[in-house]
Amino acid sequence: QVQLVESGGGLVQPGGSLRLSCAASGSIFSPYNMGWYRQAPGKQRELVATLTSGGSTNYADSVKGRFTISRDNAKKTVYLQMNSLKPEDTAVYYCNVYSARTGTGNWGQGTQVTVSS
Repeated sequence: QVQLVESGGGLVQPGGSLRLSCAASGSIFSPYNMGWYRQAPGKQRELVATLTSGGSTNYADSVKGRFTISRDNAKKTVYLQMNSLKPEDTAVYYCNVYSARTGTGNWGQGTQVTVSS
């Protein structure tokens, strides 16, 4: 059973920064991708950034140049550094881990990010 625990969300002013972390536990079969998604009130969940086991990244256009995804494979942890935050970044952010070997994915419980003055 894979469990994902996110942390680092909170309230920040426009232009500020936050760093999200997601630690995975349990058996995850390599290779696996790790990523972040978000869901704002009344909207569908959308991709923010993903990072493959080979190091390839994919970012939503709305966050390119402001957000950076990284991972520590030894700790089975993925990070999302968010800079120059905007009110439209306000959402619940979810961590996702997808194993390409088993074809299964897991979601974290989500962490709230609110950007407001």
